Amino acid sequence: MSEQLTKELTTESRLEKGFARGEFVVTSEIGPLKGASAHNIIEHTKEAKLKCDGFNLTDNQSAVVRLSSIAAAVHVLQHGGNPIIQMTCRDRNRIAIQSDLLGAYSLGVRNVLCLSGDHQSFGNHPTAKNVYDIDSIQLIALVKKMRDEQQMLSGEAMKAAPRFYIGAVESPFGDPIELRIMRLAKKVQAGAQFIQTQAIFDIEKFKYWMSLVRKAGIDRQVNIMAGVLPVKSVRALQYMKENVAGMSIPDELIDRMAKAENPQTEGIAIVIELIKQLRQVEGVKGIHIMPVGWEAALSDIVTGAGLLPRPILD
Repeated sequence: MSEQLTKELTTESRLEKGFARGEFVVTSEIGPLKGASAHNIIEHTKEAKLKCDGFNLTDNQSAVVRLSSIAAAVHVLQHGGNPIIQMTCRDRNRIAIQSDLLGAYSLGVRNVLCLSGDHQSFGNHPTAKNVYDIDSIQLIALVKKMRDEQQMLSGEAMKAAPRFYIGAVESPFGDPIELRIMRLAKKVQAGAQFIQTQAIFDIEKFKYWMSLVRKAGIDRQVNIMAGVLPVKSVRALQYMKENVAGMSIPDELIDRMAKAENPQTEGIAIVIELIKQLRQVEGVKGIHIMPVGWEAALSDIVTGAGLLPRPILD
């Protein structure tokens, strides 16, 4: 067991408890809708709360206006799920970020994932002004400072500090890869306790990235969760290969999807195979499943990959 995991728990997070017990932790994702309804969040939480250990609630993903991640987290909590709020730097300055963190914790949220956020030019308000008062590494350090030092970023003392379990994201495929390892190390040094990676399709490249992570000793300092993303069509794979920065998708996967009689079934089969391979990679402590707009696929994936039953972490 790593040095980090032998220390006392820093939070009340079920995720931290799972990692500390040596469980292979599984998280998934719920994308709030572009509207004031929480119906999809509630229904998916009810259906899937026993099939994973936590749900990411995206924060206006792709810079598209959606129900807030904090409001979504409350609905997840009310229906028995374990929320992980995303907090981006794109839309808030340091005052708003700290205020939202205090509010989220007061409502029962115990996990936060720190991100820069997709640029607003990709979303439905491309002329909006971004903020980026601080970057994602500074955001991680801010959350840690509030938790461990009971201080605002300004240094002012606070009462009732928010004791969040702190997460961050990383791309195993961005070039140059050595700089990505350095950036990962900075996130861990700033206070990240778990890492969710970008979607993995190229298992060999991921294994190489993990070899560098292990060489740097980072796997002993943070819990790394390998990200997977089920796709419904060959067009989706082709789009990501050609248009999404930092993605590596082997041609053989595209050929396999193109020849499939039922692309959706094949897409699930591919993810299941990837999960089984990723579980064997030294240093991988969990899986993050991103069924973007396809939440119904989660049940088949966790069942097929042998990830059930989930442990009771309360």
